[in-house]
Amino acid sequence: MVVLTNTTLERITLPVAPKPSTYFSGIPVINLAQPGSETLLVRACEELGFFKVTNHGIPMELIARLEEEAVKFFSLAQVEKERAGTGNPLGYGNKTIGHNGDVGWVEYLLFDVTSKPMSHTALAFLEEPSASSLCSALNEYVSAMRKLVCEVLELMAEGLRVQPRNILSKLVMDEESDSILRLNHYPPCPHLPELDSSLTGFGEHTDPQIISILRSNNTSGLQIYLRDGSWVTVPPDQDSFFINVGDSLQVLTNGRFRSVKHRVLAHGLKSRVSMIYFGGPPSGERLAPLPLLMGEGEESLYREFTWCEYKSFAHGTRLTDNRLGQFQR
Repeated sequence: MVVLTNTTLERITLPVAPKPSTYFSGIPVINLAQPGSETLLVRACEELGFFKVTNHGIPMELIARLEEEAVKFFSLAQVEKERAGTGNPLGYGNKTIGHNGDVGWVEYLLFDVTSKPMSHTALAFLEEPSASSLCSALNEYVSAMRKLVCEVLELMAEGLRVQPRNILSKLVMDEESDSILRLNHYPPCPHLPELDSSLTGFGEHTDPQIISILRSNNTSGLQIYLRDGSWVTVPPDQDSFFINVGDSLQVLTNGRFRSVKHRVLAHGLKSRVSMIYFGGPPSGERLAPLPLLMGEGEESLYREFTWCEYKSFAHGTRLTDNRLGQFQR
């Protein structure tokens, strides 16, 4: 269990959200090694837009190594972390999420991930050997995530009975694919308000990309929004990966798959460290419902737009805004 207690995050005014009393037991679990998993996967995307994968083939040593490097970074003095705030492709931030007024009880590292290995020179704010160690862990993890994203998207195509098998995965495996890796740290917040509520770590939102793959330590906080209007807590599982349908995949399936709204609440005593890989398409990729998934006489729910257009629009919105509403017919 990872607990970082020496955080320099100052106390800020944050939204207070009620805590669900129990964990949600209805999270679909997809065993990637089990025959028929493609059918279960499609059903999970249609009904919830969120699921957990097991037997994913990612070595736990690789996962633990990146988490260890993340903990080392977030344990640095604030002035040292701030040196990473203007780098490219890496950036550090705390409290402020985006440029439009959203805040949270969180600090993070954000990486612009491409198909090319990251050079440790991009981590020049760290002294050697720390830069090389973090860079190596990042490259190994990103390589593993690309393979897992590809496998999951190809299983989706199988389950949807569309060809070619890489009709979805090619969008995130292209050399120009716009993918992101985010390392989040939610420090302990021992002075929470009344016991039946919690501070917001990361406010409610959907992910703009095609697909998101999340892994965290064994600390709760992640919640998803159900269609009945309730928020439920996802039981933590540090050995598995959780996968979100993103806005772009909702468009590609003409709303058959639903981009799930989710948020993170601060924990009173434990640190939460999460690693999220966002698989996005190339900047100029035109997004519209795939004709192969359209039934006879079915009309498109969305007008065609490029990923660059959608990403630019999303960056100008608040977390809670309905981004896709701008692109609906």
